[in-house]
Amino acid sequence: MIRAYKFLMRPTVGQQVALGEMLRDHCSLYNGALQERRDAWRHVSKTSVKYGQQSAQLKEIRAFDAERQGRWSFSSQQATLRRLDKAFAAFFRRVKSGEAPGYPRFRGVNWFDTVDFPKDGDGCRWDATPHDRVTRVRFQGVGHVKVNQHRPVVGRVKTVSVKREGRHWYVVLTTEQLRPEPLSPTGSVVGIDMGIASFLTTSSGEHVANPRHGRKAAAIVKAAQQALARFPRVRRDKRTANHQRAVTKVAGLHRKVRRQRLDHAHKTALGLVREHDFIAHEDLKIRNMVKAPASKPDPEALGSFLPNGGAAKAGLNRSISDAGWGVFLTILHAKAESAGREVIAVDPRNTSRTCPECGHVAAENRPTQEKFHCVSCGHIAHADMVGALNVLRAGLVHRDAQPA
Repeated sequence: MIRAYKFLMRPTVGQQVALGEMLRDHCSLYNGALQERRDAWRHVSKTSVKYGQQSAQLKEIRAFDAERQGRWSFSSQQATLRRLDKAFAAFFRRVKSGEAPGYPRFRGVNWFDTVDFPKDGDGCRWDATPHDRVTRVRFQGVGHVKVNQHRPVVGRVKTVSVKREGRHWYVVLTTEQLRPEPLSPTGSVVGIDMGIASFLTTSSGEHVANPRHGRKAAAIVKAAQQALARFPRVRRDKRTANHQRAVTKVAGLHRKVRRQRLDHAHKTALGLVREHDFIAHEDLKIRNMVKAPASKPDPEALGSFLPNGGAAKAGLNRSISDAGWGVFLTILHAKAESAGREVIAVDPRNTSRTCPECGHVAAENRPTQEKFHCVSCGHIAHADMVGALNVLRAGLVHRDAQPA
């Protein structure tokens, strides 16, 4: 079983400079490799450059630029080239499947914030000073960096990554560990219905409030972004002190909202996993749910468009993104796996339109967002609770239908 740990690092001023230079040089390597692939394909020969060819050039690159590229771990530079190779593999996969291709783009220094080390001990060393009370991680070219290790690391460390978030630096570990002991069975099963008015509703009628962190911080974020927009768009090293403070403030506000959303998702998922042996949820296609509506050209006026509900849909999309359903479901599955619980995703179609009493399916069964009133048998209930109950039943049927 693979688990990830994320710890805050406390580098010195000199180490912060070195970490920033490491990101800058890996970003330069990434962009240079991307440029080589673009130039090779634009040539009349239509040459494709692969990862193996670019990795073989690293030795020469490191020797030629010993003060920059030669400072850093060879393995971490290979990981950066693999990252580019994965971006191209995803691009060709999207082209083949008919999706929007999204050709790999050059990365600015501010948009390249992670360096990976594929193996602990190769260019990096976790817990490099085990004799000391303070945990440190060592990086080639940087030194021993203090780490705020707030919980023990279980298992064998496989990979180590450096990540920058605003002014903060983090180390991310992935470990391989034995499957942990499952939680004691509770004999309880539950279905959950994700929503906007309530973050989720369970089949037992419990409503978890939607904290709406993004909406609460919207006014402050808007003011900070407007203050940032008054500065001209210049290179990072050309910014004034006030400009840099405005950038830092916007990034800090977004970081706070993201962490609040993560905290709520972790706590909600942990509560469900502790209380229930089996959890069923809707298999939501969130990417499709937040798509903007297609424009409607006006056939009677060239260049004009008919109303398509775009403004209302934009507000709904913001609410869906603010709720963070995708993050929550990812965390729920991870916690359930660690606890030995079972989680099943079911088809969400008609879950809130099907009467749990008589099975009648009709759009008229849900006259309002909250009310469910079956037009066949007269059953009345909260619409989200009806959806959660139908999700639970579909999940149990799916579980029982699986081969033993």
